[in-house]
This record gives sequence, C-alpha cells and structure tokens, in this order.
Amino acid sequence: MKKLAQSKGRVKSQGIPVGVINRLPHYYRYLSSLMARDVERISSRELASKLGVTASQIRQDLSYFGCFGQPGYGYRVQELQAEIGKILGVNENMHMVLVGAGNLGMALMKYPNFRRRGFYIRAIFDSDINKIGQEVEGIEIKPVSELEKYLSRFNVDIGIIATPAGAAPEIASIFMNGGVKGIWNFAPVSLNPEEGVVIENVHISESLMTLSYKVKEKDK
Repeated sequence: MKKLAQSKGRVKSQGIPVGVINRLPHYYRYLSSLMARDVERISSRELASKLGVTASQIRQDLSYFGCFGQPGYGYRVQELQAEIGKILGVNENMHMVLVGAGNLGMALMKYPNFRRRGFYIRAIFDSDINKIGQEVEGIEIKPVSELEKYLSRFNVDIGIIATPAGAAPEIASIFMNGGVKGIWNFAPVSLNPEEGVVIENVHISESLMTLSYKVKEKDK
C-alpha cells in the first residue's frame, strides 16, 4: 500500500492526489452494501449518482491504480470491491493498539466493523489505576507504563490515541519510537509525524462545527 501524505489540497503522495485516497473508502463501503444486496454489476453513472460524484471522477480515480470495468457493461461489484480493498489494505489483518480506555476508547473497542474489515485491537492501555485489570471485549486493560515493553515484543501496524490532549504527544512519541507504522489520533490536538510514520488526526468537534455551519447556511 502506498504511503499517504498528511497534507490536504493538491499535495500528492507518489503521484496520487490525497482526494483520490479519501474517496476510495466511500467507494468500498457502497460496493460492500451492494454485495450485501446481491447486486452483481453497476455502471459508473449509477455508482456516481449514489456517491454524489461524477462518472468521470470515478473513472479518473480508479485509473491511478489500473484498468477496471468494461465499456457498456460497467463494473463487477465483487471484483471492484476486492480490488479497492487491496489498494486500501483492508484485506490484510492490521494489528492495532489502543491507549485511552475512556468513553471514546470503549466505543472504538466495541465497534464491530473494525474486525470485519481486518482491523484488530489487540491491546488496551490506560493510566487510570481503577481501570487497569478490567476486561473489554476479552482484552485486559494494561498500565500505560507497559506500552514500550509491548511494542518491543510485537509488531504493531496502527496505534490509536484516545487520551486527553496533554498525554497525546508523549504517547505518539512512544508509538513512533516503538516502530508503529501509523497513528490514529482522536486526542484534541494535532500531532506531527516523523519520517516513516503516518498520522491521521481526527477532530470530532471540528467536524461537528463544520456540520453546524452547513446547517446554518442551509437555513438562510
């Protein structure tokens, strides 16, 4: 899987615009829903109308990764879903570690679609002594002081940070020094990656404020 750039806009990683990468999960998710309804094929025009993009946009996006579909026939749903899955790496089991056993961390632990898509949270860490030793989804919460030792023993693909802002930079540093390949950061602070590490900063409150703005604009 190609390494993705962190910047937005026109910045590209190995020739692929970030916008293209951001749209692929939407394609994958919708194709998965078609498979669940036993839909065998779909045209780029039909696919575009459901996803809110143009048919030419879909064809252009997919052209970065090869040739898909047939003129006059469209796409075989199962084949296209499988190919996009390979591009996104969801066909490979990902070893994930979660730091932060609060409400958000627990929600992430209990979200079933992670496992269905090959993303497995194998360990949980927290600094709250009242939570250490408890089990969530069959996994015991360990003290965060043991995180470095865990990373020295196991290869971790993705580290998840669901801690308060103040603790996030130190946890990110431990992840990066421990060989973690990517960090999914839910803490309310932006983290900067080191060479060879990918960071996805998820700001829930910013997303909500963006939605609020759009709702207000719609009401005008």
